[in-house]
Amino acid sequence: MNKSGMDDPSKRELKNQRQFSIRLNVFFFATFIIFSVLIVRLAVLQFVEGPTLKEKEASISSKSTPIPPIRGNIMDASGEKIAYSTSSQSLYFTLEKNYSLAKNKDELYGIVSKLKKVFNQYGNKDEKMTADQIIEAMDITYRKNFGYTPRRIKKDLTNEEIAYFLEHKDKFPGIEIVEESVRHYDTDRVAVQTVGYLSSFAGVRSTMDHYKNKAKLEDPQEKYLDTEFVGVDGIEYAYQDDLRGKNGLKTTPVNAMNIASGRTELTAPEKGNNVWITIDKNIQKTTQQAITDQLSFLHSYRSGSSYAPNAQTGYAVAMEVDTGNIVAMASMPDYDSNVWESMTDNKYKEIQHQIANGTIKEVYREGHASSMVLMGSVIKPLTVLVGLKEGVITPYTYYQDRGYAEIGKEGHTTKIRNSSGHVYGSLNPATAIQHSSNAFMIDEVGMPLYRKYQADSVNVWDKYMKEFGLGVSTKSGLPGESAGSGEYLNIKAAGSTQAAMAFASFGQQGKYSTLQLAQYVTTIANKGKRLKPQLVSKITDSEGNIVKKFKPQVVNTIDFPAEYWNTVINGMKTDVASFKDFPYAIARKTGTSEQSIYGHNVDNGVFIAFAPRDNPKLAVAVVIPEGGFGAQSAAPVARKIFDAYDQEYGLDGIPKKVSEAKTTDPTADTSNN
Repeated sequence: MNKSGMDDPSKRELKNQRQFSIRLNVFFFATFIIFSVLIVRLAVLQFVEGPTLKEKEASISSKSTPIPPIRGNIMDASGEKIAYSTSSQSLYFTLEKNYSLAKNKDELYGIVSKLKKVFNQYGNKDEKMTADQIIEAMDITYRKNFGYTPRRIKKDLTNEEIAYFLEHKDKFPGIEIVEESVRHYDTDRVAVQTVGYLSSFAGVRSTMDHYKNKAKLEDPQEKYLDTEFVGVDGIEYAYQDDLRGKNGLKTTPVNAMNIASGRTELTAPEKGNNVWITIDKNIQKTTQQAITDQLSFLHSYRSGSSYAPNAQTGYAVAMEVDTGNIVAMASMPDYDSNVWESMTDNKYKEIQHQIANGTIKEVYREGHASSMVLMGSVIKPLTVLVGLKEGVITPYTYYQDRGYAEIGKEGHTTKIRNSSGHVYGSLNPATAIQHSSNAFMIDEVGMPLYRKYQADSVNVWDKYMKEFGLGVSTKSGLPGESAGSGEYLNIKAAGSTQAAMAFASFGQQGKYSTLQLAQYVTTIANKGKRLKPQLVSKITDSEGNIVKKFKPQVVNTIDFPAEYWNTVINGMKTDVASFKDFPYAIARKTGTSEQSIYGHNVDNGVFIAFAPRDNPKLAVAVVIPEGGFGAQSAAPVARKIFDAYDQEYGLDGIPKKVSEAKTTDPTADTSNN
């Protein structure tokens, strides 16, 4: 008898059959699951992911090449083109074979020979291309381009060349004519540093932050081309994204060797928007000419203080008081921006000192004062305002001017005198501004503030400066704008806090740009409302539709009693010969700042003003480095700017050129309607 039922053969067989049945069921179930997953996956691939995969397949077998758009125009306030682009036809070649291979060289030389013949026969006789130049442009070794990227062989084709290639297109496989844009600038040189210029993207993609980001774009319609030109300064740079437009696309089927293998499809580029600047061409030209003429006068007039042979540059900004619009911004001497189209090393050396915008940043000329000079006496209206606000003076403070002020400890005092040692006698805050008394500013404001705040007095002073836009950005949006420098904060250089405050109070401790001075005097005209300098009024598309409009923008507001503002404005009545017959009441302040340049002292002419005094329309700031007294160097330029604005817009709201035209036109209807 068996010890266990386990040894029974029939039972063992039954057990094995049962286990096999279980394994078979598991196998069929697993197979069912696998096939189900495969079927579901196939369905997803076909119905869900199918369109995407087809796009990827298409992208593998075709390549899209961006076509740069036509750049938008920059217009002046009246709509005249200051910078504009015109179409230029260029010849491009797309490699359909690997012409670097020996077996294709004969065909390459044949194409080159035919192209050279056409260029010589129909092209510009003064710009003939050699065979080597054509082969280099073809880039057959792919040093500059991918295999599918069209190569530009020649730009600025003549009408005869265009007609020939279009008529004989079948004889030139891979050749096509592409429309491109060429940038032009007004030959009248209208605010060239403010407008800016273009440079190749390849040259700035790794050096300018804005273009470092553009270099990362992969979308063919957004991608920048190394061969295209982009803004690198001024409005051209600040509004690059608006002006550029949107790429077109050239989509070309390619084979496994990345060689074109079918018909190319083109998507037209979108032209860039037009940017309308606030600068008025007529006022700008008057401003530029006024500075040029004044420099010539200062070099030749050998009588008294008007002789300034070392004055080499001049800067002026005119800003509307109620809008903040900049109607003129001149940095002289200037240059022809069209030179960038064919820049050479020699040309660059000629213009290198004229490229930068000296009205917004410090520009140096070897051996001469830079574009940013000490403020001089034009700080005095603000000095009085600070003194009034801090309570160290009142509008009725009496001061006996002896011609000098003394600073320092008793027994070690230093005398700081008025200009030319003038003694003005009895003064109040308004007449102290009018007579430009250094002594009043030191004794009644600078020193009392020092005694009140001690070491912290320079920081208190700095706070007020910045409220008026001195030492901070004006918010103009122009690239490279300087914040200026409050040298009173450098106590070591000043000698002491007391000395820093004394010299700061009459304008010998702060360097600021001409644009900052214009914003500062506009803030006084507005009685505390600091406006952003507005350089663009609107942006329109290529059809003239408004894309964006710009309104006056208040940067900050300074809340002083009306009596304080009136005191200062009443004091801005300096006698200036160039405004003797000016038909409007004007608030003005002249300045002469002294500084050491390469070991010798120079006087810089500075002038600020706004008019009319009671209903201000325009504020102007002019700086003539090494020009001598501001009244004789900078003020005459400002007078011509005011006159030009009066002609175009009217300081009283009535453009004088319109009034004069009606008066002199014998056909004009003068009857009452």
